[in-house]
Amino acid sequence: MQRKLIAMAVMALPVMAHAGSDSSTALLQKLEALEQQVKALQQSNAQIPLLQQQVQSLQQQLGSNNTAASTGNAPTASESEEPETLQQTVNSLKIKVDTLSEAAQTGPIAGLSVSGFVDPMFLYNRNSNSAGFRFLNKNSAYNYYDSNLGDVYLDIKKTFGVGPEAPSVELVIQPDRGSGASFSSEGGGLTNSIFNQANVNLPLSSTGTLQLGLLPSLAGYEPNPANLTQTLTHNLLFDFSEPASYLGMNYKLFTNNYQTLWQFMLANEQLKSAGSIVSQNGRSNSNSTPTLAARVDYQYTSSLDLGFSANIGRQTIYTPSSCTSGFGYQCNLTSPFGRYFYAEADLTYTWSDIQYNAQLDYGQQAHAAWNGGMAQWYGFSLLAAKKWNTDWLGKVGTVVRVDYLNNSRNGGGGSGILYGLSGNTASINPTSGWGVDQQCLNASSNNGMDCKGSNRSDIALDLLFYPADKMTVKLEYRHDFASNAVFQRSDGSLSRNNDILATQFIYAF
Repeated sequence: MQRKLIAMAVMALPVMAHAGSDSSTALLQKLEALEQQVKALQQSNAQIPLLQQQVQSLQQQLGSNNTAASTGNAPTASESEEPETLQQTVNSLKIKVDTLSEAAQTGPIAGLSVSGFVDPMFLYNRNSNSAGFRFLNKNSAYNYYDSNLGDVYLDIKKTFGVGPEAPSVELVIQPDRGSGASFSSEGGGLTNSIFNQANVNLPLSSTGTLQLGLLPSLAGYEPNPANLTQTLTHNLLFDFSEPASYLGMNYKLFTNNYQTLWQFMLANEQLKSAGSIVSQNGRSNSNSTPTLAARVDYQYTSSLDLGFSANIGRQTIYTPSSCTSGFGYQCNLTSPFGRYFYAEADLTYTWSDIQYNAQLDYGQQAHAAWNGGMAQWYGFSLLAAKKWNTDWLGKVGTVVRVDYLNNSRNGGGGSGILYGLSGNTASINPTSGWGVDQQCLNASSNNGMDCKGSNRSDIALDLLFYPADKMTVKLEYRHDFASNAVFQRSDGSLSRNNDILATQFIYAF
């Protein structure tokens, strides 16, 4: 709004100059005000073309005034000084505007864009019997209900040059959230990085770009930023099935007249800042096998996007700190690494105020299950969303999402499904509802080697409100269910389900 008022004031100046020399004093005052506005625009280049145009118009009008004055009666001393003073002011103003224009094209702010959001939220968790505001709260364990929510998200991008082949650098800052909060070093320790993404983009042609650095996963229909998702919480596949961020390189290529996008990635295993090294009893094991990932998106119509992605490599197997020899949950493996494979297919359909999403997942990791065998998981996520306008509340949105993830084989477990967290027994993840069947484990004579893992599902119902531009309020009720009693209540007992009620305020900029 402020910039619109500035532009209106600038556009009015030539009209005032046309009124004649008897309005020169008022014109000078307006020029001084315009000069102050130019100073205020030192940090922004949005109005530079408009300022240049109006300064040129002002010069022309001022020249007309001087010509008209020269054909009339002889002016007084004060009247003859005013046009000269005005001309000097206009020239000075033109120099400043030209300087701003040059800085916008070649200076430090050229090609710089900053966007992001903040999203504090209030959440009630039935099992933990807790309620309160959550924002930038640090939690070492990954929980489905807050580990990627209630954060500050800042996307900083700098483009060097103009055109589709100009290189750029992009930094995404997300303190205590995203992959940076759980990114680990080669020794397994957490780096606690505030960066969720940090990469350079090097266009090799008008259709191909090479990316290097910390990069997001290629999988799934759901993005990471909360201002781009339809629901408050993420789906089960995003949280526990899909691979997370990678450190490496990615090549993006458009074909078929920009209708098809191919991506090919070579990187470390997910969430590793270097090749993973596991040390035990003075012996070090290194994972020197990189991960290969690929994705293709086909724009079938203007409304329908079809996607497929796959990953193959070798990843570190979760090993409890209690293991003095061997690896894995049972401490019975000779290697801390296992072959990893993941594939998914997804679609996104948008038409006017309607959106549909679907995703199918399959993944496996050798020796990563509870009993030391193959960890295997598969599932789906379905989402439907609609927006409409109301008389009382303005624009409103409703969303329903249903997820299912099967992880029963060999006691469960896998790349993104870890047990033994939050200080509980090593056989369950009590906050996110994963683990071995506890009744089977208690009756077992071999530490549950024959027991099944848990399958998970959830349904989420959301209401979305848009009270102002760039502002979104989400209200969600979510019910989660597990096939085994693996959710921990506040009194220490175990339950098969949990309920979440939360509201989230998002302001994007």
